[in-house]
Amino acid sequence: MTDEIPRGLPAPPPLGTAALPPGTYGGQVVLVTGGGTGLGKAIAAEFARLGADLVIAGRRAEQLEAAQEELAAVPGAGRVTSAVCDIRDPERIAEVFDAAQAALGLPDVLINNAAANFPCPAEDLTPGAWRAVVDTTLTGTWFTTREFGRRHLAAATPGSLVNIGASYAWTGGPGFAHSAAAKAGVKNLVETLAVEWGPYGIQVNGLVPGLFPHADMTEDLRGGLERAAPDAKDSRQPALRVGAPRELGWAATFLASPFARFITGHTLVVDGANWQRRALVNPEVIPIRTQLGRGPFTP
Repeated sequence: MTDEIPRGLPAPPPLGTAALPPGTYGGQVVLVTGGGTGLGKAIAAEFARLGADLVIAGRRAEQLEAAQEELAAVPGAGRVTSAVCDIRDPERIAEVFDAAQAALGLPDVLINNAAANFPCPAEDLTPGAWRAVVDTTLTGTWFTTREFGRRHLAAATPGSLVNIGASYAWTGGPGFAHSAAAKAGVKNLVETLAVEWGPYGIQVNGLVPGLFPHADMTEDLRGGLERAAPDAKDSRQPALRVGAPRELGWAATFLASPFARFITGHTLVVDGANWQRRALVNPEVIPIRTQLGRGPFTP
């Protein structure tokens, strides 16, 4: 016998490979919130590759303009438009849907990717900081979901909705009490609305990303990753590698596709089993304040 040599999960197919048949989303309109950067843009690119007409929404016009140009150049892409939108504003969301419907048609697919987050000990969260995250991540997701659902119900048309979640919706998230609470609400919306809207042909699913490093990660999150594993992020994953953003895009395009019509009310975790890892002996507990380099709490 020889010693087992861990090799981890195989690398994904190369960028540009489609997970579904060409043209799967031909004639379909896909709206991606937070689609101008990071994982939202990566998800939008995979829909574009499959022929979708895209609407990407976000808060910064410069990022949206650059992303719109990049996505329009994806082989197979349909038409691409963008809209500046703060999803905390339901009136602006309605305007974005109006513009999308006039230019391309009623979005057939909504990807609720926009969110807010930053690490903070729970005791240091101000009311404003709490609201900044919860109002965007949960309430903003609800506003876009509601607009999408009401329009399809009124039109008597089917639709598919995917909420981007987080694994700490199940486990809790020390250092992220605001985001974890909001993402738990997002997960519950998936389960609730799948039952309410299923009879009308509207699918509602969730998608949870693991560690997918990308150029648009915030400094807070990038700094935490570098503190935890400056040279060993792969060895800290059961897969012995991190995710490639296109892998999340492939999962999103499948969940919203005709091939997944009987899947609804489900949240798919795409993280190489990282959220399920356990050690035989628990590691030392290091308080969140210490991990974030903060001194003792002072009111």
